[in-house]
Amino acid sequence: MKLTCEKQFLQSAVAVSSRAAASKSPIPTLEGILLEAGEDLRVTGYDLKKGIYTNIEAEVQEPGSVVLDAKLFGEMVRRMPDGMVSIIADSQNMTTVKCGKTEFSFMGMDSEEYPELPSVDGLKTYTIGQSVLKSMINQSIFAVSDNDARPVYTGSMFEVENGVLTLVSVDGYRLALRREEIEGPAERNEFIVPGAALADIERISASDSEEKIKISVGGNHVSFTVGKTVIVSRRLEGDFLNYKKALPENFKLQVKVNRSDILKAVDRVVLIVDEKTKNPVRMSFNEGFIDFLCVTPIGKAEDVCFCEGSGEGMEIGFNGKYLMDALKAAPSDELLLCLNTSSSPCVLLPADGGDKFKFMILPIRLRA
Repeated sequence: MKLTCEKQFLQSAVAVSSRAAASKSPIPTLEGILLEAGEDLRVTGYDLKKGIYTNIEAEVQEPGSVVLDAKLFGEMVRRMPDGMVSIIADSQNMTTVKCGKTEFSFMGMDSEEYPELPSVDGLKTYTIGQSVLKSMINQSIFAVSDNDARPVYTGSMFEVENGVLTLVSVDGYRLALRREEIEGPAERNEFIVPGAALADIERISASDSEEKIKISVGGNHVSFTVGKTVIVSRRLEGDFLNYKKALPENFKLQVKVNRSDILKAVDRVVLIVDEKTKNPVRMSFNEGFIDFLCVTPIGKAEDVCFCEGSGEGMEIGFNGKYLMDALKAAPSDELLLCLNTSSSPCVLLPADGGDKFKFMILPIRLRA
């Protein structure tokens, strides 16, 4: 294999594909990235659960392939001077990487030992704007569970029906729902994508791009094509929460708040929360204002936030971090905080009456 390519493009491709390389594996090649030189250069990372490959322009003198340690090769390229990088790998996988007067020679691994990425049969295909899906993931991934005891909740459910995509994440303490239009088959379809893959899609997607992301859904895998990069992930299997039944439809109390104002108030009172005790933030809903109180072994913090409406003196407690995550993610300046009792969930809705997002947080039982 022999090729030359621009350092900037190579560095970007290696950084992206390395996200799917295994950090530790009994299979050495999985800790590497696969370089395949043909008409251009394809760079692939794969850990048997998730694969990422991207193509960059390259001048290929001799086609071929080699597997290089992801971490080592990534650091090499990053530290090289700007310019054209040449990569040469012989039949014994001895690899030379050169840019300007900087040169590295080291042993690569046999590409024949690199596992083949699963093919996505593409039973159904959808397209959605990069910036749209990026914001949907960014505003819902906070509720994805990190508890492997319930694997199905370590991902987000994609529910597509009649041109609308509903993205739902839930971890047992909170629920995040985002909804946007999508192009594709009208019939109902749902599939669950691991949170790790979603985090990569969110990072790779551009917030100001008008390009579309292509989503191909197969029987066992799903792929997301973002420009010249493709993320392939296995689908999570299992019974996901019926969010329509979990979300209350009617509320006894509704107060309107400015998102920035309430976020600042919560941010101030959680300053004294001890990570070991995780004391709740106590909220008292009154006529035109909300009182915040947090008492921990460190001390006591109080604050107030103005609101529209009356909470009739209801007191309710929340995990401060969970409350802040939802407030930070809410894509609206004005919110409705919807309540029934001090022991039932609080639901955050857009104050304009739209349905593009719904966030639900379970309360913490307060001591007298």
